[in-house]
Amino acid sequence: MPPVGQLRQGREIPGGCPAPIRYHVRRTGPPVIAAGSPAPVDDGAPSVGAPGPEGGEPPVRPYETMVIFDADTDEAAISAVLDRALDVVKSNGGVAGSVDRWGKRPFAYEMRHRREGYYVVAEFTAGPDAAAALDRFLRLADEVLRFKIIRLPDKVAGRQRPVQAATADAG
Repeated sequence: MPPVGQLRQGREIPGGCPAPIRYHVRRTGPPVIAAGSPAPVDDGAPSVGAPGPEGGEPPVRPYETMVIFDADTDEAAISAVLDRALDVVKSNGGVAGSVDRWGKRPFAYEMRHRREGYYVVAEFTAGPDAAAALDRFLRLADEVLRFKIIRLPDKVAGRQRPVQAATADAG
């Protein structure tokens, strides 16, 4: 067998190009520890202060979701679905942020035999479990035509809107 990283020509594939085969070698045995360094202690417990699944607090990230409701749905039903959606986020350890109602807008193309929808944008901070629970809830809601949940980048999440920043500087 050739050493790790070297390629050997394989069988011919259609088109006449040979398919390279790469060999991988698994290391077996105990880990190598340098002389004079203390041996790592693995007692099975997660390390204190480590982020994420290794221990410590779970990652909390900013999210934004846009929900498109059926335009024929009344305001009370839309508010009820939004309240339940935010309750799903809160029950999974998240914090609801701003809710921006855009109102009825026409679609660029027909969606589920509809020509317009009621748009709502909501922000929240939560862990990945809350985003997955919200995704499941919105997927099952009959009033929702489409939705999209995105994780906001950290530099965008901390940024204020220009209108709010201008009024804060003036006052």
